[in-house]
Amino acid sequence: MNHTASQQLFQRAQKSIPGGVNSPVRAFKAVGGTPVFMKSAKGPYLFDEDGNQYIDFINSWGPMILGHACDMVQDAIKEVLPDSFSYGAPTEREIEMAELIIRMVPSIEKVRMVNSGTEATMSAIRVARGYTGRDKIIKFEGCYHGHGDSFLIAAGSGAVTLGVPDSPGVTKGTANDTITVPYNNLDAVKQAVAVNENQVAALILEPVVGNMGLVPPADGFLAGLRELCTSAGIVLIFDEVMTGFRLARGGAQELYGITPDMTTLGKIIGGGLPVGAYGGKKEIMDSVAPAGPVYQAGTLSGNPIAMAAGLSMLKFLQGHDEVYAYLNNISDKLVHGMRDNLRSVGMEYTINHVGSMFSLFFTRKPVTDFESAKKSNLELFSKYFNGMLQRGIYLAPSQFETLFISTAITDDLADQYLEANLATLKDLRQYL
Repeated sequence: MNHTASQQLFQRAQKSIPGGVNSPVRAFKAVGGTPVFMKSAKGPYLFDEDGNQYIDFINSWGPMILGHACDMVQDAIKEVLPDSFSYGAPTEREIEMAELIIRMVPSIEKVRMVNSGTEATMSAIRVARGYTGRDKIIKFEGCYHGHGDSFLIAAGSGAVTLGVPDSPGVTKGTANDTITVPYNNLDAVKQAVAVNENQVAALILEPVVGNMGLVPPADGFLAGLRELCTSAGIVLIFDEVMTGFRLARGGAQELYGITPDMTTLGKIIGGGLPVGAYGGKKEIMDSVAPAGPVYQAGTLSGNPIAMAAGLSMLKFLQGHDEVYAYLNNISDKLVHGMRDNLRSVGMEYTINHVGSMFSLFFTRKPVTDFESAKKSNLELFSKYFNGMLQRGIYLAPSQFETLFISTAITDDLADQYLEANLATLKDLRQYL
């Protein structure tokens, strides 16, 4: 494939945008080469500035669950565009959105709209601290919750060691209030809670991790966290920015039958437009201003265009169980086919898969946390990514991201993916 236009745009972009991109993973540094600059998308396809077509398996990192530029969502946007783009005042659609989210998500009794997943997680942590009167939080190594200071903390030398800043600009004071433990390690969490008795305000995690590649929770892990947080008075927060409305109508918490105290949601509730939300138990959410003392605000929160798009999307998902059955079936076909291909070429691999999310790791050992994810063959993944890209398959440009399937992926497109997968794997044998 020719990428001349993308190369020229990337050179131009680096003169005015840090690193030439507005979100680091887009820079392709993890896989080498030049980032592909997109021009348009429709259904299952992306089209770049050079006129190349790709079958998309990222779907804007999750929200395009019905495919790109879905007619239904486009119509909803077109209907409200003449009314104005923003009011800075409340609208009825905000209430409709809140009521719909409350009906669909088991943990949410009240909800506040924001503008991104990062805003949602930052706000949820502040609310948990204000509600409990405690300062510390527990997060898991490899779980990404946006770029808020509290979340950019690396693990210390032991399971209960306080974190150190993982990015310049994050203060040591912030790090001192953040405890990082390994994902899927309930004993480490128990030890951290015991060492910091009556000091932990919140425990936040992705119930199904999508930011170290896909890593599902071990049997009993989520239930163990729920029991521990209840007994210790800790606010349990599920970050469902990726999994919300995707793994089930009520997200991972519905799928696994575990109800957190608070939930954060992301761009799927805007039909792909910039939006987020956080919600939870009434008594916790009533501490948010103006009902309570914990301040959080945003001029564009509840934006009318995003609300119209999101309502169209969520109403459809609420009324169509067959969406999830289809997504699961087509994902099963892809994963089973990939396993057959990998075995046929004799490559070591692990595939993690939950619903319409999955990740391929080039390692024979199970991937259950960030440390095991990092032991996969990153150089081989880079070659795999670029091989698939040249065959018209657009994957996440990092081993530490997950893939997302949309309903626009047909059986024929799944077959094309598997054909490209097999051809790419055969090419990779020379590097083994």
